[in-house]
Amino acid sequence: MKKVSFLFCILVFSTTMLFGQATGPKFEYSEQSVDLGTYYTDSLDIISIEVEFENTGDQPLIVSSVRGCCGTRIVNWTKEPIKPGEKGVINAQFRPAPRVHNISRTITAMSNDPAGQKIFRIRGKVEERAGFQPEPAAKAPAAR
Repeated sequence: MKKVSFLFCILVFSTTMLFGQATGPKFEYSEQSVDLGTYYTDSLDIISIEVEFENTGDQPLIVSSVRGCCGTRIVNWTKEPIKPGEKGVINAQFRPAPRVHNISRTITAMSNDPAGQKIFRIRGKVEERAGFQPEPAAKAPAAR
């Protein structure tokens, strides 16, 4: 009888723990990262990116702040509460340096998700176009 009572208590306790917890808001990016591909040093311009995210939790999600690294400017983000199952967006811009390099940037969103901050990664590369010859820099006037 003690074994049956003990097993019954464990079953009741497990059920209450499993169903008694609310998950709260949950911030999920549609994708964890994006690869922008290849850009060329002779034709660089501002790169604009739109990052989509969703509230997969059971309570409204509030994104309190969004920041970008390395000169990435956050233009706008969904600031009103996002209901469960709804989506929001983050709009960002940056201008890559006109030299050969790998693009590696992040966007970090802070919200009321209990898991804390969520990071989105941006990757790509800047190369020189084959056969491209940059113009020589103008010569500075001689000092007197």
